[in-house]
Formats: sequence, C-alpha cells, structure tokens
Amino acid sequence: SVNIVAFGNERDGFSEDNQQPSLIWSYLGRSALISQIDSSLSASHVGNPVFTEYQACVFGNVRLVVHDCPVWDIFHSDWYTSCRLIGGADIIVIKYSVNDKTSFQELKDSYVPMVKKALNHCSVPVIISAIGARKNGVPCTCPLCTSDRRSCVTTSEGVQLAKELGATYLELHTLNDFYIQKYFGGVLEYFMIQSLNQKSSEKMKKRKKMQKCHRVQPPQLEQPEKMPILKGEASHYNADLHNLLCCCQCADVAFYPEDLSTAVEAHKIILCSVSHLFMLLFGVKSPSDPHDASIVQLAQSLFVVEAGDPFPSSLRGVPPCALPVRVVVKDSVFCSCLPDILHFIYSGAFQWERLEEDIRKKLKDLEKTEHVLEKVKCILKTPGKLNTVKDCKSHQIKRLYNTSLRLFFNTPVLADVIFKIQGATVPAHRAVLVARCEVMAAMFNGNYLEANSVLVPVYGVSKDTFLSFLEYLYTDSCCPASILQAMSLLICAEMYQVMRLQHICELYIITQLQSMPSRELASTSLSIVSLLKKAKFHNSDCLSTWLLHFIATNYLIFSQKPEFQELSVEERNFVEMHRWPSNLYLKQLADYRNYIHSQKCHCTVM
Repeated sequence: SVNIVAFGNERDGFSEDNQQPSLIWSYLGRSALISQIDSSLSASHVGNPVFTEYQACVFGNVRLVVHDCPVWDIFHSDWYTSCRLIGGADIIVIKYSVNDKTSFQELKDSYVPMVKKALNHCSVPVIISAIGARKNGVPCTCPLCTSDRRSCVTTSEGVQLAKELGATYLELHTLNDFYIQKYFGGVLEYFMIQSLNQKSSEKMKKRKKMQKCHRVQPPQLEQPEKMPILKGEASHYNADLHNLLCCCQCADVAFYPEDLSTAVEAHKIILCSVSHLFMLLFGVKSPSDPHDASIVQLAQSLFVVEAGDPFPSSLRGVPPCALPVRVVVKDSVFCSCLPDILHFIYSGAFQWERLEEDIRKKLKDLEKTEHVLEKVKCILKTPGKLNTVKDCKSHQIKRLYNTSLRLFFNTPVLADVIFKIQGATVPAHRAVLVARCEVMAAMFNGNYLEANSVLVPVYGVSKDTFLSFLEYLYTDSCCPASILQAMSLLICAEMYQVMRLQHICELYIITQLQSMPSRELASTSLSIVSLLKKAKFHNSDCLSTWLLHFIATNYLIFSQKPEFQELSVEERNFVEMHRWPSNLYLKQLADYRNYIHSQKCHCTVM
C-alpha cells in the first residue's frame, strides 16, 4: 500500500468559487491509474472536517490511502494524530493558494517547523503545490486592513519554502487535465513507484534475513581454555652476595688496621670482580700486566698484604679451612669506613648516594668524607679509561657482578673447589656457590665430606648441564640451547633447590612450545608426554599443569601419537575433559557436513 497525507487549502479564502474541487479529489477522479475510489469524513473540528480519508486502488492492485487535511489547526488540536499521520506517510503533499499571502505566511512561520519536527529527519518525499493564477489587482487601501490579503505569493517564495523542507516545488495555475494528470500526477506517481520499490526491497531483505535465521548454521568453535600463566620470580642476585658478607661464610681475606685491633672479613672473588686494584693486590694480575700507575700507587699506599703465598693462581692442595689472607689498611680513616665500603661493593656497587650518606654520618667531616670517596672511586676505576664514577649517581653506575663474575666462571683463578663430573674437572669458588645456593651452603659448611675436600664429585647430571647451572650462579642468567637442555637444567636446579632457575627453565620450555607451529608439533620427535612425566617427578607443578593443558588444547595432534598411550588414567581423563575441539563440536560439525551433503544431492541443476 501507499499512504499519502495532504495538508493545506488550495482555495483562496476570499474567492467566491468555494465549490472548486480539491487537488487530491481532482487527481483521484481524473487519473487513469486510480480505481475503486471510496471516501469518508473524519470527526468535525470547528464545523469543518479535520481530514477526509480516501481509499482507492492504484497500478491495478496496490491499495492507496489518502488523508486530506485542509485545516492546519490539527497540529494545535491533536498533535498526536498529526504526528501519527506524518509518521505513517509515504508521500506528503502541502498545498496553498498563490493568492492568499497571509495563509502562506502562517504556513511558513508556524506549520512548516511543526512538519519538520514531526518528520524527525525521516526521508519522506514532500511535494509543495502552489495552486492558482496570480491576481495582480490593486491592493486594498482600507485603513482597517492589517495586511494586504490580495497580494500574491511569488515563485521565489515558494521555491525557498521547498528548499527548507527538501521538497519538490510545483506550480499548478489551474486544476485542469494537464496540470492534474501530466504535471502533478506524473510527480506523485513517480514517488509512489519509488515508495513501492523501497518497500519491496525492505520486504526482500527481511525475507532473506528470516530465511538466514531458519537456515542450518555451522557449529561455532569456541576458543580453547586459557592455559595457566607462569609468573617469573624477581632476581635476588645482589641480595645473595650481600648476605654472604653479613654471614662471613668462606671468607678468604681479612682487613686489619695498623694496630691489628679489629678485622673485617671479605672474599677475594667478590672484590676482584669489581676492582682491578684488588686483582693486582691478590695476584690475579701481575705488575707486568697493562695498568694505570694511579692504581698501583693507590694499592701500595693503601694496603699491605702479609708475607706468604696469598695469591694462588691455581689450587695447590691448599685446605679449604686455611686462614684468610691478612691485609693491613694503612689509611686509618679509610679503614674506619671499610665496612660501609664493603657493603656498597657487595650490594652491587650502584647505591652511591647511600654510601655518601653513610660515610658523611660516620666521619662528620666534609674533607675526610671527600678523601674516602675519592679513594673508592679510584678503587672502582677501570685501567686506561676515564674515571666513570667521578661524578657518579646511582642510576649512572652499572651493576658489576653479573658481567664481572663471568670472568671467573670455569677458570682456576682464585678457585678453591674442583667438581669432578663425567671424567672432567670444573673449577669453582666456594663463596659464590654458598651465596647463591642453599644446598651448597649446607654442603660446604656442614658436617659433610665436601666441607673439607677440594675435589667434589657430582652425579646425576651431565657436564654441560652442570656448567650451565654454574653459569647461572655466577651471572644470574641462562640461555638453554634447546627444550631438552632446559629440562635437564630444570632437573639440576630442582636437585640443588635453586627455584628461580627452575622457573626460568619452565618459562623457556613453555615459550618454545607455544611458538612451535602445528605442522612442526605434529612431526617433531620431542616427546611432550616424557616432558610431562619429568616435570611431575621433579615437582615442577606449574610446568606439568601447563603441559597437560597443552596436550588437551592440541588434542587432534597428540591423540595420533604413540606417546599418548603413556598418559595415566588420571591424565587421560583430564585431557579428555579439557580437549579442544570438544566431542560435542565434532559431532555438530559432522551433522552439519551431512546436512550440506544432503542438500547438494537434492540439487537438480546439471
């Protein structure tokens, strides 16, 4: 159906010809496309009908409903009805007489804004019809007239009104066959056809949408369950070495004032890792090595090492319980600040502001404070380079252990223990081992054979794995070459109870497996079930739980492998419960494929 709403009076209010038929009735009566016309009047308003409703058929079987409202007062008397009429309209026709300027002005000022408000940005076509031939007679000169009722509405005024509404403007000089059928009727019928096409298109879209809703849809594959997230453990490298100074385990050097009244114990390996001066002092470097003269002068003016053999470059059967090397500090002011300086060095040599504050509080003398701090800077100086700590701040000094201790990894320099593994020997330093590993701390300080032995055998791990383990203790980092090596290192870390290294290996294994493409995962000889068994046996709960989820998530790959049968009943039940894709999805997918196949078989084309 097509709904048309017409507003306005095409008759001149001062014309004597009030029997002239309306524009809408004239069109319905004269158009060859209209049939079965029926009309009825609405309830009256102030003696006049509010609107007349016409019903007819257009284009053969399309129902046409027209509401002709000659009185604009409907917007004042019944806003709801006027909004309902406009809201249900497919086409709106606005009529006015070109010889009634007052009515036109009222239409423009009062009712057009109401029409725009009722339309509410709806894209309904609007036709503005200016009806009648203009009568350019002499205007009335009666002093009682408040307006010139006989003046005409110009074409430009009508066009401007049409622009405001986005409407089509028509001028009908008379309601004869040409203007009614050819002119007005042609435009009206064009908009009727447009409306019918739009409704047909919307109906087709709705029908397709309904058909799509009723069509059998493929099953939706849900995302696999989120795997447990492993969080890394923060490094406690500097704290471990600082605790070594506090507990004084495995100390191999003692600093004394010149009166030998007190002693401050320390460890050669730690001191040499941060200072070339201590390397020279303890024989790690010989006087023939390249050096700065300032470092040699400072070492000679500040320290004296007691005679003997305090500089072993290799193990010579020296018992581990040998007394520490005695070093006399010539500078009494520096010696009084030595505990604070050692705490600064053992904490990573990066808390410079704290060292300044501690020495300032202890000495309470600005000149002596600067004297001691200058010597500390010289101790930390790198030979042949500018003093990088001359104007240093905490954020400007690099932590030195994880790079400098690497120089002493797997070397006999200052070593006091040798591990024997797979027929090979690996030198190490008790101070680093005790600081970084609680199991080794108990082993070297308790009632065990290793406490008084230089040669310590190691069983249960390969040499490469043990070297990687020691490298982590010295440098706080590890880089496994493969998943299998990471698992071997994890087992070694569990054996010596180094939990952070165990977590690092877990994260490495997980990262490598997650980055492995499905094709590589299907063809790899790596046994994920074997990794699962080892992780469970060595108490790696996080990794074992993750591996179970990994197998369940890649169920279609692992269920085809022989190793899948090695899962325990409990593990198999977990995998089946959390498998992806699920059994329900696979069943739905099979049903959908069968349905699609059956539809293709019923196709009669070709």
